[in-house]
Amino acid sequence: MSIIVKKREGESSGSLIFRFTKRIKQGGIIKEFKTRRFKHRPLSRVKRKRSAIYKHQKKSELEKAQKLGLV
Repeated sequence: MSIIVKKREGESSGSLIFRFTKRIKQGGIIKEFKTRRFKHRPLSRVKRKRSAIYKHQKKSELEKAQKLGLV
């Protein structure tokens, strides 16, 4: 995905930069790079299991507290 912007005859460098940035925004290149920059690796299988166990324990504790009228 390459963007080519050539300087027109009599065009200032400022307007050339403006056209270039406009093309990049329209092409979605900045958006793609931001998503790549902040993309996280998926959790490992062990971490997912631990998380699921923790959530299940907390949920059961909350249900038990609600039955006892503590919450």
